[in-house]
Amino acid sequence: MKKSIFIKRRKALSKKLTDQSFVLFASGQAKHKSLDQNFKYFPNRNFYFLTGLKRENFILLLARNKLANLEYIFIEEPSDFAAKWLGKRMTKAEVSEVSGINEKHIHYLKDFDEFLGNKFLLDSRNLLLDKVPKYIYLDMFRTKYMKKPISLEFFGKVLENYPELTIEDINKIVSDIRRVKSISEVEEIKKAIEYTKKGIYSILDYAKPKINERELEATFEYNIKLAGSSGMAFDTIVASGKNATVLHYTENDQIINDNELVLLDLGAYSNEYPGDISRTFPINGKFTKKQKQYYQMVLDVNKETIKQVKPGIYVKELNDFAKDKLAEGLIKLNIIKDKSEISKYYYHGVSHYLGLDVHDVGTYSKKIEPGVVLTVEPGIYIEEEKIGIRIEDDILVTEDGYENLSKDIIKEIDDIEEYMNK
Repeated sequence: MKKSIFIKRRKALSKKLTDQSFVLFASGQAKHKSLDQNFKYFPNRNFYFLTGLKRENFILLLARNKLANLEYIFIEEPSDFAAKWLGKRMTKAEVSEVSGINEKHIHYLKDFDEFLGNKFLLDSRNLLLDKVPKYIYLDMFRTKYMKKPISLEFFGKVLENYPELTIEDINKIVSDIRRVKSISEVEEIKKAIEYTKKGIYSILDYAKPKINERELEATFEYNIKLAGSSGMAFDTIVASGKNATVLHYTENDQIINDNELVLLDLGAYSNEYPGDISRTFPINGKFTKKQKQYYQMVLDVNKETIKQVKPGIYVKELNDFAKDKLAEGLIKLNIIKDKSEISKYYYHGVSHYLGLDVHDVGTYSKKIEPGVVLTVEPGIYIEEEKIGIRIEDDILVTEDGYENLSKDIIKEIDDIEEYMNK
């Protein structure tokens, strides 16, 4: 993406900051994996969204005064040792070229503490800020497994040195900005979906009874990377038979028996943006009569729900619609007698936002608007019959309705059978 995009995003964010405040973002660090290994590093999504940078241990500082937006970034200092052991570090010029931050405002991490004190908080003669800051914005996001947000630990020294600062949460503000996608973001998602499509077709080409689920997973990963993707956007689900009734099955280690359906839930990356697609197919290339009935019912709900997408509705409305249609379908197939029983066979939402995160940020209390990208993924999971079916597409909300970004990925029964039996 062009640096002008990141400059625009930072300006939009700065306008939302409270007077007498500044914000700090950390790019994050790779998490520890085992004795002498770390997991693969992924940049903090908010940091990447504002800078385009994908390097560990960077710090972004934003504020504004009466005349201008203030933005500074602190980076690792290049060294021969780091270059030999870890690879070349980014120079100030390279950081500026990617992010659009003035090279004069790029400093090394070793200078962060002094800069924060001498220029930003203590020395009024610098006049970087109009008034002494009262508020510090930090990313206060945390999962239910975290005792406290990562930012509180990372910037703990700042908070300790300046206990008079009131902490505000920047995550809610950035999430609201990220919710509506720009044209360039939609283009990246389209590329990710195209990579995903190639991976799915490679699975259909390779699929046959008695192979292991992991072989299809490996086929997908190999072919998306061969096509140009940086890799899988999340742990691939290749679930055959009864495994497909487990919503987040990722073991992918079972032999796929003849006549079983295989549920795929997978996605590839394009420049940190993911695709998120689900498809279900018969391992031997031919649906049984019963499988056809279930599959066509889910497919019909998938297509009908997509048609409901338009500006001015809530995501909950899509879920209620899909849930009601799935219940009607299962009643016709004599699986349930009353719509209240649907939760036994359908137990997830039909839509979530898609963006830098697969389940992307943004409130669901607002109506959807043009630029929002979301999934539509109805499914049914009948454990007693060892059948799980989910069909998921990625949908862009437009001014007058929607665009199905994944419409070219095979999903009709006749098309699947014809393709697999060529």
